[in-house]
Amino acid sequence: MGFGSYDESEQKDQNVDTDEDEAVNVHEDHDTGDVEFQSDKSTDELVDQLQHMKD
Repeated sequence: MGFGSYDESEQKDQNVDTDEDEAVNVHEDHDTGDVEFQSDKSTDELVDQLQHMKD
């Protein structure tokens, strides 16, 4: 097969032995964190701007 070609027959019946205990858990070190920001506008001004964006 040439470079970049794809043959589905190569993808059939692939048996991979995996050890769940040694697998990487992508959520293991998940940090929800906090977000803060400062604005010169009042809450009412920000709500009005959001409403304008929705319209």
